[in-house]
Amino acid sequence: MSNETPEHDLSASDAPSAEGKPEAVLALEARLAEMSDAYLRAKAEAENARRRADEDVAKARKFAVEGFAEAMLPVLDSLEAAIARPDATPEQMLEGVHATRRQLVQALERNKVVEINPAPAAKFDPHQHQAISAVPLPDGSEQGPNTIVAVLQKGYLIADRVLRPALVTVSAPR
Repeated sequence: MSNETPEHDLSASDAPSAEGKPEAVLALEARLAEMSDAYLRAKAEAENARRRADEDVAKARKFAVEGFAEAMLPVLDSLEAAIARPDATPEQMLEGVHATRRQLVQALERNKVVEINPAPAAKFDPHQHQAISAVPLPDGSEQGPNTIVAVLQKGYLIADRVLRPALVTVSAPR
């Protein structure tokens, strides 16, 4: 019997390296380390993007009324100017009130706040109007049932959403 071990034909990829591991294992370990690093970087980038988005949302909420507040400042200035003139005549005060109202309407319109002011005889719309009362129509009236008889208070929309419905009186069915 011989104590000789049979020689195996070792391919280059199975040849042991200086560390005693085959080169294929070392290559896989290097690839694993590379992919692990890429995963950690992608995860960190996703967390940073989420954090930035959360900060942007928080800032948007915090400063959402900034544009509206800027639009309201000229109205406040006009009111303060009126208060500062105690010697103004009633005609001057009325003129100032009208000018201030125009400023207020413009500020609201710039911020997409639009009034709901239905015309008499318009069809009642429960999405934009709130009926306060119903009145019977006189005989011979051409106005139909469930139509607006009078507007008691204007309503307002903000970007097509009802902020406040118009308060109306409607015609009762006959």
